[in-house]
Amino acid sequence: MPDDVVLPANDAGAVAPVPAEGAPAEEAGAKRKKTAKSKGAVHVTSGIAHIEASFNNTKVAISDQRGNILCWCSAGRLGFKGSKKSTAYVGQMVGGDAAKRAMTFGMREIQIRVNGPGAGRESAIRGIAAAGLDITTIEDVTPVPHNGCRPPKRRRI
Repeated sequence: MPDDVVLPANDAGAVAPVPAEGAPAEEAGAKRKKTAKSKGAVHVTSGIAHIEASFNNTKVAISDQRGNILCWCSAGRLGFKGSKKSTAYVGQMVGGDAAKRAMTFGMREIQIRVNGPGAGRESAIRGIAAAGLDITTIEDVTPVPHNGCRPPKRRRI
């Protein structure tokens, strides 16, 4: 064996066996890069974007027509913290990122359901449209009380 060849050592300090010449690289213990597989090769052409825009955060979850979530994104996932999470700019970035993730599943058209009073409502819709998805419907599903809770008793002075 030549003097300039360095043998790989394992954790215990022992020298690992050297594979024979012409042996495949897998037998030599070479690490292969693993690629992330999508959920069972799902192919969905149309879906629903559920946008939750609160005063503190903006979240977008994209599902198929039956409601099974395919991908999601939020302001915190993109690295924003504190009061920046509730801005319109971050809402646009969240919508665009969620739409790009959905397009990896083959999605082309999408319905939008918006929930909440936050600043990222319209900008998340703009982000989804800018990513290249065709928007079929936009629906506001924010819960509105019909008569509300019972008010407290009148104050007596």
